Amino acid sequence: MFRRIPSSTLRLFMAVSLMPLACGASVTHAADLRHGEEVFAQECAECHSVREGKNKKGPSLSAVAGRKAASVADFVYSDAMKQSGIVWAPAALDAYVANPRKAVPGGKMKYDGLADAHDREDLIAYLGSLK
Repeated sequence: MFRRIPSSTLRLFMAVSLMPLACGASVTHAADLRHGEEVFAQECAECHSVREGKNKKGPSLSAVAGRKAASVADFVYSDAMKQSGIVWAPAALDAYVANPRKAVPGGKMKYDGLADAHDREDLIAYLGSLK
């Protein structure tokens, strides 16, 4: 009824199956825009708006995905942000949201960072949906 799987095949299967976890990747998490919007509301909305042209303590994050850092014309950025050369691709957003002071030393954002990788992934997907 059952066929025995050679142990070498089983070991190879386990090694390949666990590789994403060993590399820090998630094999089951798909970005959740609704959760990303909730993360934004909890973590970002006090200082940032998602409405185009509406800056708060921080610049508007409307259409931020793919945008060059320090490019909202009517917002005053730190010299560090202006000189960062960052383009807000998902990896750059992830690094910045995880630890803003490390990503842009000398920047003026007063936020310690968002440690949870899934929350960041959902937040970044939400920000990417804002066109």
